[in-house]
Amino acid sequence: MEQSTNSQINKLPQWVLAVFPLAILIGLVWLFLALNPLSFFTGAFPPLEELTVQRVTFPDNGRIQLSVINGGPDPVTIAQVLVDDAYWLYEITPGQTLARLEQATINLNYPWVSGEPLPIMLITSTGITFDTEVEVAVLSPQGGLDTFVAYGLLGIYVGVIPVALGMMWYPFMRRVNQKWVNAFLALTIGLLVFLFVDTVLEAVEMAAALPGVFQGIPVIVFGVLLSLGILMAVSQRRGGTPAAVASFIALGIGLHNFGEGLAIGAAFATGAAALGSFLVIGFTLHNITEGVGIAAPLTKEKPRLRTFVLLAILAGAPAMLGAWMGGFAFNPFLAVLFLSLGAGAILQVIWEVGKLLMKDAQKRGGTAVSWLNFAGLTAGIFIMYLTAFLVKF
Repeated sequence: MEQSTNSQINKLPQWVLAVFPLAILIGLVWLFLALNPLSFFTGAFPPLEELTVQRVTFPDNGRIQLSVINGGPDPVTIAQVLVDDAYWLYEITPGQTLARLEQATINLNYPWVSGEPLPIMLITSTGITFDTEVEVAVLSPQGGLDTFVAYGLLGIYVGVIPVALGMMWYPFMRRVNQKWVNAFLALTIGLLVFLFVDTVLEAVEMAAALPGVFQGIPVIVFGVLLSLGILMAVSQRRGGTPAAVASFIALGIGLHNFGEGLAIGAAFATGAAALGSFLVIGFTLHNITEGVGIAAPLTKEKPRLRTFVLLAILAGAPAMLGAWMGGFAFNPFLAVLFLSLGAGAILQVIWEVGKLLMKDAQKRGGTAVSWLNFAGLTAGIFIMYLTAFLVKF
């Protein structure tokens, strides 16, 4: 009997065998939703509400604008808004009740004072409160061509230009002894180690502001693993040539600079960068060292000027995209995703540069872990740590 049953199953088309379990699953889900057996347990309990304020901007001197999202499983109805402990009239688009994962924009006609902190509290129809505080109320830049160009120039200034300046040390690095070239490669690893840690911490910080439903920390972990796996597969096909390693370094740094551009754009848009010029100068000095790291693997070759231009654009131009996105349409989830992809890319580049050092050490019959290389590694981390003082605000 069992053999005949197995023979009948084997005669069925392959697509039927693939679709049959899926059809049963769909039927079970439909039955569960139709019967709703959990209503017995949830009927007497209040709804689970979760409301996240994603952004607060000040479009003009008498108006405040909030962007909120419902990250909980149940609908949320915003009933009242308190600004500086006072109830205030507001307009909300598209409506007061937000379904799961629905976003809304709240507009308040409030005479805020520039330069002062401003606490804001949202109260739902069930009495649950969700609060946020603006540390410094500052007029937000207005959308338009002038603002778009300004953000783009800002990205060029903190991304493309400093990376290009750092790459101008290439002629100097070509003339030094091979052991010093290896020291510069070790310095590159130090720079990248710091960038990896910094990128992951930035992603974790942004993930903390995400609604729980988006699972920020898992996104970081899987984003790192995804970009690491993809780039390692690509590197196997292209080989670990100096030009390929330099390209991977530029790509990893570019993804990191995208995150920096997001931070700068969002800071200027929300008024958090009251010392904006200091922030830009800090990022500029911080990113010059990245250009040194990109140029270091190329000391064994004689690339064309076009190669340096393309590498500078690959590493620096993402700062422009980040500034535009941060200034006009900041999305915390995408920021976390791109930062995690950048962290994975940086991790893969650390592996590639390490392989270059190991290959050269094998050719010379020495060791890649020399005192000079260790000093270069330490110097790379130390330089990035010092310049990071200028960008932490």
